[in-house]
Amino acid sequence: MLRNHLIISGVVQGVGFRMTAKQRANEVGVYGWVKNLPDGTVEIEVEGSKDKVNEFTEVIRKGPGGFIKVDHVEITTLDDPKGYSSFEVKL
Repeated sequence: MLRNHLIISGVVQGVGFRMTAKQRANEVGVYGWVKNLPDGTVEIEVEGSKDKVNEFTEVIRKGPGGFIKVDHVEITTLDDPKGYSSFEVKL
């Protein structure tokens, strides 16, 4: 089990990023959450098998589609899985 914390910068707010991230997470089969931050970035915490978390992270790094433009993804690997059972959009 792998858990990553991501901070995504670029054109990532007001363009459907959170809902698209949730959709991609469900397609890949990873769990966690996504939320907008006041500084214009988006924060994601994601966990699952190493392969699936890496696949999801690569989708996010490339920009999951639409008007979304990802400039940078800061990735921190966390040691303790939380046992998420879904992927949520936090407000």
